Amino acid sequence: MTSRLESTKRFTVAEYLELERRSPERHEYFEGEIFAMTGGSRRHTQLAVRIAGLLDAALHDRPSMVLGSDMRIAVASSSLYTYPDAVVVCGPATFTDEREETLLNPSLVVEVLSPSTESYDRGRKFEHYRTIASLVDYILVSQDAPLVEHFVRQPSGSWLLTDYRAGRSLVVESIGVSISVDEIYRKDLDSTGDASA
Repeated sequence: MTSRLESTKRFTVAEYLELERRSPERHEYFEGEIFAMTGGSRRHTQLAVRIAGLLDAALHDRPSMVLGSDMRIAVASSSLYTYPDAVVVCGPATFTDEREETLLNPSLVVEVLSPSTESYDRGRKFEHYRTIASLVDYILVSQDAPLVEHFVRQPSGSWLLTDYRAGRSLVVESIGVSISVDEIYRKDLDSTGDASA
């Protein structure tokens, strides 16, 4: 999140959604307030597209759906409306209404970390995500180095973290997928060949 769209007015969800449909930019909504989202860097965008593509390729013959960063999700327990970098839905998708613009039941959520949002993605945003009953996997992708952090919901309700670095493969048991970290970072995003640029 960045700055509030307007500091004094409180918006209803319906007002937010109507504004969002007319806006060329995306915004998050939380407890009556609307927050402008910053645009992603080239590196952020490429990593988000790449991991979504790898997930989609791995799941092409499964009853799962991969959605990109234009899919808004709603966290019913806290009235947060937000846009993850990628989402996987296992089984039938549930939306807030017939427009199918806002997803309620993600199984897996991916966030590519940005300097301006990393603490939020790790902290408050993850707190909200953890209240989604359907969510099993939360994946954080670093822009600074080949590093993928995978949080998995345990039967007890706790979350187990596994780090995956270069030379290893991200294993998502809930959907039967294994993705090479090197493949996620396969193209360096500058002219030097430095994967951490």
